[in-house]
Amino acid sequence: MKRFWETAAAAPEGTAWTVRLDGKPLRLPGGGPLAVPSEAMAAAIAAEWQAAGGAPGGEMTYADVPITRLAGTAQERILPDPEPVVLEIARYGETDLLCYRADGPSVLVNRQQILWQPWLDWAAERYGARLAVTEGVVHVPQAPTALANLAAAVASQGPLALAALGIAVPALGSLVLGLAVAEGALPAAAAHELSILDDLFQEELWGSDDEAVKRRAGVRADIAMCGRFLDLTRPLRGG
Repeated sequence: MKRFWETAAAAPEGTAWTVRLDGKPLRLPGGGPLAVPSEAMAAAIAAEWQAAGGAPGGEMTYADVPITRLAGTAQERILPDPEPVVLEIARYGETDLLCYRADGPSVLVNRQQILWQPWLDWAAERYGARLAVTEGVVHVPQAPTALANLAAAVASQGPLALAALGIAVPALGSLVLGLAVAEGALPAAAAHELSILDDLFQEELWGSDDEAVKRRAGVRADIAMCGRFLDLTRPLRGG
């Protein structure tokens, strides 16, 4: 679409914040005005729209406004009925990446133990969710109590955080890493590095593949954006 506005700015709207394009409220695809709970998030969204297209008449796409898209998803799709999204995200606890370990070589086995196990221990302490670990890719059943506690942790997140986790958890392949990012216990970039530990090890042995590197860069960008979005929501959630 062509940019039709000159300026984008955050503006208070009752107890919430919105973004105005040349004084008019930014509206979501459903027709309602965007409303976010903090000035910081509204300012970040306004900055996206101020940059998009460069100047009036310039071309922009919704890929230029990722924070807007997440906030809009939270408002229009998640807020009215969070349960389906909670269930979809929580299912990743059944097959969390951190639970599936290599049976060799010993360097990789040790690396997974050193770098992955502390986050499983964190989930056990933080949520009472002790997940079982196995070698290989054959599914290992998890204790119902652990899965229920992880699901409760997901359900405790607000719609904004759920919107980010809906992207970050599948991208990481790990509910534990996603929750650690949402809780502010782990930076998004570090979570991404942990999620590609096996790939990086293979590159050490065989060298890099251009397509794989490009694909990982795209995933890294998505996770970084989710991390930034979660940072904007964190003060609203008390930590």
